[in-house]
This record gives sequence, C-alpha cells and structure tokens, in this order.
Amino acid sequence: MSDLLRLATAGSVDDGKSTLVGRLLYDTKSVLADTLDAVHRASADRGLSTPDLSLLVDGLRSEREQGITIDVAYRYFATDKRSFVLADTPGHVQYTRNTVTGASTAQLAILLVDARKGVIEQTRRHAAVLALLGVPRLVLAVNKIDLVDFDETTFARISKEFTAHATALGYSPDAVVHIPVSALAGDNVVEHSTNTPWYSGPTLLEHLESVPVEADPHDGEFRFPVQYVIRPRTPEHLDYRGYAGLVASGTVKVGDEVVVLPAGLRSTVEKIDTFDGPLAEAAAGQSVTLLLADDLDVSRGDLIAAAGTPPQVTDEFDATLCWLSEKPLTPGARVLVKHGARTVQAIVTELRARFDEQRLASVDSPTSLGLNEIGRVAIRTAEPLPVDGYYSSRRTGAFLVIDAADGGTLAAGLVGAGLPVLDGVDSCTEGGNTAPVADDHALVSPGP
Repeated sequence: MSDLLRLATAGSVDDGKSTLVGRLLYDTKSVLADTLDAVHRASADRGLSTPDLSLLVDGLRSEREQGITIDVAYRYFATDKRSFVLADTPGHVQYTRNTVTGASTAQLAILLVDARKGVIEQTRRHAAVLALLGVPRLVLAVNKIDLVDFDETTFARISKEFTAHATALGYSPDAVVHIPVSALAGDNVVEHSTNTPWYSGPTLLEHLESVPVEADPHDGEFRFPVQYVIRPRTPEHLDYRGYAGLVASGTVKVGDEVVVLPAGLRSTVEKIDTFDGPLAEAAAGQSVTLLLADDLDVSRGDLIAAAGTPPQVTDEFDATLCWLSEKPLTPGARVLVKHGARTVQAIVTELRARFDEQRLASVDSPTSLGLNEIGRVAIRTAEPLPVDGYYSSRRTGAFLVIDAADGGTLAAGLVGAGLPVLDGVDSCTEGGNTAPVADDHALVSPGP
C-alpha cells in the first residue's frame, strides 16, 4: 500500500502555482473526463488553443474571472508509488493567512518563483512562514524556465540566492531541492525535458514520489483531546462513560496508564471502542472512544496523555503568532485562545518581538502586530492549558486566537516556536535604532 505525502504550494502572484498543480493532475491522469471537458470548453471560450490547466484548481468563480487563487484548494491524486494531498495556496500578500492554513499540515512545500523575476519579497515571506510552521522540506520550482530560453545560468543564480535565504531560516542544504520547470509546457514536471540537458536531477513528480516524509505522528507521545463525553444511560449501557475524540499523536493500548489534564488525574485505559467494535490499540489519526478504569471527572476540552510523558500545564506561555486580522494586535488585548477542543479567555500581556522576514531580523518590543505580520508574544490564560512546544508536537503545540466579540479568527499561534532569525543579524527597535542581538533575543528557529 502506498504511503501518503501532504504537500502545499506557495509563491507570488502569477508564478504559476495553479497551472503547475493542474499539470500534475493532468499528466498523472488524475482528472475525471467530465472535468477535463469543462476545462477544454472554458479555455476555448477564452480563445485559448490549449487547455488552461489552472482551471482544474481555481474553483471559485471570482478566481476564474480574475485569474488568481483566493481560497486554499485541496486536491487528491495518486501514483503507483504514493498518494498525495495537495493544498494550492494563494500568492497575494493579503491572503497570507490562507497560506498559513494550507501549509499547517504539510510535510513538503513547493515554492514557485518566476524565472524572469527570481527571488522576490513574497518568496522570502512565504519561505519564512514555511520555516516557522516547521514544514521540513522545500522544493524551489523555478517556473517559466522556457521564457528565459532554458538558461542554466539564470537557474543557478536563483537557486544560489534562495539556498542562502533558506539556510538562514534553518533549512539544511539537503532539505531544499531546486528544479527548473515549465508548468505550461510540462518541462520537468512529470517527464524529463530535452530542453534542459544541463539538469540531471529528478522531475518534480519523481522527487515527490521518493522524498522521505517527516516522522509519523504515531511515533510521538500519546495525546488525546476529548471532544465529547458519551453517557448513553440506557438499560444495556447503564454505567457506560466514554471519552470520544481523535488520537492526535502517539499510540495507546488497553492497560496503559494515562493522565487527564489539566486536572492531573491518573487512571488506566480499560477499553478502546470504535463504531466497528473494540480495539486493543489505537494510533494517531484514529477516532475512538476511551473508557478508563476509574470514574473521573473528565469533560470536553480535557487532554488525555501518556502518564510518563505529559505536556506542560500552564496559564502563562510564550508563543509565536501569525496575525491574520486587519485589526492590529496591541499589548493587553483580551482574546480567546482555542487549544484543541478547549477555549479559554486570555490576555496578550506583551509583544516581545516582530519578525522582519525580508531582513531576517527581529524588531524588539513592537507597539503592534498588523495583518500578516509574525511576532513573538507572551500570553496569560484564565485557565491552565496542557500544551506542548510546537516543534515537539505540531498538533498539540498549535492554537487559534479568536475575537471574543464576534468569534472571528485573529491569529494562528505556535506554542514556544522561535522566530526564524539569522544568527548574528541585528535586532532593532521600533524607532529604527539597531543593536546587536543579545543571547536572550536571538530567536533562532530550531529549524525544520
């Protein structure tokens, strides 16, 4: 059975992300006949002699009319070697929040650049976001290589510049692969191109089929956010009390000792129920109902974890936020924090730093965080939360910041995640004065 790779695309406007995804779907024969017929008709209506493959991805009417990607488009395809879940994300700066959404579960990201433009501001911004989210592997797809006459020197120059940027963000050289492609014509996407005899590396699909994926969440510590407490109270299930949810990471077996957080109550797993019957063991990704040996007070929002390796329970923690709201964040803001199935009141007590993704520098003690800006903050919650560091567990180390007034999402948060800052680069104040980065301000990302 083939394994699964979750990937996302990123890049600036008009770099050809949707066309590249459409090319992958088309050349791997992952498009239904009626869908392909609709694309042919729409392309003909536009006066095109060949199908516009971006239409296979851009599903919203506004996207088709403007020729841009607005929403995150998820596509599923498979080859004989591997199955894929692909998130095609927008390129516009104002849709960076959607890029965060699409890349949040990715094991690999394809970052496109236009061969005519090279590495630009949005390229660097997206690379920083991908590094911050802990996406472990990158593919730099130098697209539209045909528009620079398949020039090897251009490809080498862009690759060298991006490698320096990615290395500064914490990526190791073997975590970044560079491929010259033409999404429109199909060069080096699925088939090797005769137009790039100087390129001896894999095609994009060959790399996607063979690249090692990140550690399986089965290998992590057991974490189980309780989503619902099941109490049928029927004659046949008079004393039944089960805790339903999705295993976020790790595995659990009948007889394992667990701890219920934040209360810290301990028990053992007596039974693992599913719709199809009981299990002896459950692993990450499975929806199950746990029954414990002791009658404990467990509610929605609690976390059942491995007793020997529990997460930290705290009401104060540092975090990195990607601010997604047009309303800026200022110190003292009262918000809601949604962590797993638990939502609590919170205060952002301090803005410690704002990340300048272009200079790879941190701005100390900013007065605010604006739309699409990334910053390091201190948060105090009204109730203690069981949290893991994001780089230890992407599932239980992430949270949302919500507007208490209207329920809108304000930010995506990462517990304890460091800002990806180049070691040795100056930090600066809001007033523009620069000073060397002290050890306690060198917010160097641990790297993917």
